[in-house]
Amino acid sequence: MTFILPVRSRRSSLKLTMDFIAGLLLVVFLGSAESGVGPSNSSSSFCTESKECLQFDLVCKTEEYEVRHYSPTRWVSTDAEAYFMGVGAAMAFRRLFQYITGANEGGVKIEMTAPVLVKIPEETKMWEPAIYTLSFLLPSAYQDSPPAPTNDKLYFTDMPDMDVYVRSYGGWMLSVTSRLHAHLLTKELQRAQAQYNHTYHYGVGYDSPLKLLNRHNEVCRLDTGLQWTDRETEE
Repeated sequence: MTFILPVRSRRSSLKLTMDFIAGLLLVVFLGSAESGVGPSNSSSSFCTESKECLQFDLVCKTEEYEVRHYSPTRWVSTDAEAYFMGVGAAMAFRRLFQYITGANEGGVKIEMTAPVLVKIPEETKMWEPAIYTLSFLLPSAYQDSPPAPTNDKLYFTDMPDMDVYVRSYGGWMLSVTSRLHAHLLTKELQRAQAQYNHTYHYGVGYDSPLKLLNRHNEVCRLDTGLQWTDRETEE
């Protein structure tokens, strides 16, 4: 025996099904949008030596740079004054490494994540030291409640929901290479009439010094107002 639902019942059933699918997709979307830290084997990951990595959504890309969207994340940071980025980063790295290996309240051992972030001021002079800020991404387990550092030179940085212009390059992240690729990124952004933060940029390193081949580095500039008119993109 075959039962045929009345038209009204079939429409109601269809509506309930569509509402369920829409709700399910919304849950999936919100879950992915909030996952600022995720496994290193995800599609948006350049990490090869850590279990967890900073996640992002690719908005668009050109031959010279990408536009990415990042969800809010928490980092542990420290400042170092130095004449060269490499010297300042080395000083700051030691403090942060001590923090994740137990120099915190409770003596908690925290797994290393990637990437490592260096905030680089735009206006520097050869005869004056600059302030460089190095940051470690906190693992997902400590994004909400990280143990307090015992060193008063360390602090937590909450990075907001943001869009970022990114240029990638290989080799080693040195003062000269970081400045070079920051200049090349700036040149392209100016050509595209993009709006970005002019006071600083970020150097981003994904690999430990022990990795010699297939290294991945980035320079990033924060967007201050994306305008999509006449922007060239490719799939």
